[in-house]
Amino acid sequence: MAIKDALLAELKHESSSTRRILERVPGDNLNWRPHEKSYTIGRLATHIAQTPTWITRIINHEQFDFAVNQYKAITAESNEQLMKIFEDTIAENIGVLESAQEDSFNDMWTFRRGEQIFFTLPKKVVIRNMAFNHLIHHRGQLSVYLRLLNIPVPGMYGPSADETM
Repeated sequence: MAIKDALLAELKHESSSTRRILERVPGDNLNWRPHEKSYTIGRLATHIAQTPTWITRIINHEQFDFAVNQYKAITAESNEQLMKIFEDTIAENIGVLESAQEDSFNDMWTFRRGEQIFFTLPKKVVIRNMAFNHLIHHRGQLSVYLRLLNIPVPGMYGPSADETM
């Protein structure tokens, strides 16, 4: 199987689980946070919705430099806006993966802040780390937020405690 086909299959599979959890985010309570150091639920959910954007950043560039590229965090103002951000992000990044050249996945990619290099790895490894693993990590955090708000948590890799009989 080609690398891009494997990444596309994984993105589509994880997108289904991500969609289910984002749909549960309470649009009337987006400023709630479990702790003063935590993101609000709206900010965390928006971050999750945007995380697949790393695929485009990785495929279309040789590096990401925080000293040059300023990250501007946004927060959805409603669940409808959150879902639009997510669906637009998924569609864009599926398209980028589909059009990527197979040999480009072995090209090296650097994550840095000016002269400080965090890592240099093949693009295929960075996509798994920065897009997929990052997404799954924050999705796990969001499941805790939902649990604390007594919102039923959807299963990600089988039924959740809220979906069993």
